[in-house]
Amino acid sequence: MFVVRPVETADIPALEALATVVTPGVHTLPRSRATIERAVERSIASFGAQPDIPSDESYFLVLENAGDRSIAGTAAIAATAGSSGTFFAFRNDVLNQVSRDLNISHNVHALTLCSDLTGYSQLSSFYMRDRRGAGPEAALLSRARLLYAAVAPHRFSEKFFASMSGITDDEGCSPFWEALGRKFFQMDFLEAERMIEGARNRTLIVELMPHYPVYVPLLPGEAQAAMGQVHEEGELPFQILSDEGFEPDEYIDIFDGGPILQAHRNALRSFSHSSRRTVSGDACGDERTRCLVATARENAFRAVVADCICPELSDSVALDGAAMRALDVVAGDSVLCVTL
Repeated sequence: MFVVRPVETADIPALEALATVVTPGVHTLPRSRATIERAVERSIASFGAQPDIPSDESYFLVLENAGDRSIAGTAAIAATAGSSGTFFAFRNDVLNQVSRDLNISHNVHALTLCSDLTGYSQLSSFYMRDRRGAGPEAALLSRARLLYAAVAPHRFSEKFFASMSGITDDEGCSPFWEALGRKFFQMDFLEAERMIEGARNRTLIVELMPHYPVYVPLLPGEAQAAMGQVHEEGELPFQILSDEGFEPDEYIDIFDGGPILQAHRNALRSFSHSSRRTVSGDACGDERTRCLVATARENAFRAVVADCICPELSDSVALDGAAMRALDVVAGDSVLCVTL
């Protein structure tokens, strides 16, 4: 059984080991021990805070194998993107151009640097050690962030987004970056990513990136083809988030051109399809439903995949002993349930 829980100081060595094997330019995991320590400290402080409104909190979760206590993955959610600045993205715009003298009218696709997503809650840092062999624990890891938001909605915005990794080759070269970003940063894609540590809210972005619309037809074909496309390692989280209710809309990442998925919380299954239930004793032999189950508490949050018995006309849910131990709940405690 796998359980998702808040990161702890004791997890730092395991996170440091994970950081050495992630694909450069694809994952937003902190890389150095110093940045890992800062992320862990910030998360612990965020879970311990009592905010009235979402601010600069950032919640870091880990996927733990309940058997050997090893860390199998990570995921994070920030209360507000750009809380320490402004979150930048490219907005896909369509400009209508008309010449009455020539009787010509056509639309031109353009990219405009914008800060529209600033203030949304941001999902990030999704990584699984065994992504190719992943089962329902992948959905558990990704969606646990939203279950926590459903448990504590006052900590988050009503709108959420996740930036997916864009296309890069085996050498970490991004065709979108080569066509656009390099012209303004004068450095390789991976070097730029290392410099800003995956952030999209640094002042240097607005200092260096073009302030005027970039006409897409002027970009090389390879760069145009990469826009809105997901790196193969991002296909799993993309599918999970799409099933949850996220949609690619009008924004792409300013560095690699990857799609940005967004949704209002009312459109997300973890909000609209989840229900609070009271834990009851295990009832053997009844028909079970596979669910994501999370503790309905802001502190000591935990989530698992469990085969539940949820009587249709009852507010209770029957969990087996393993699930109750993983969640650290007893009969009478409240949990949040949503069908997987």
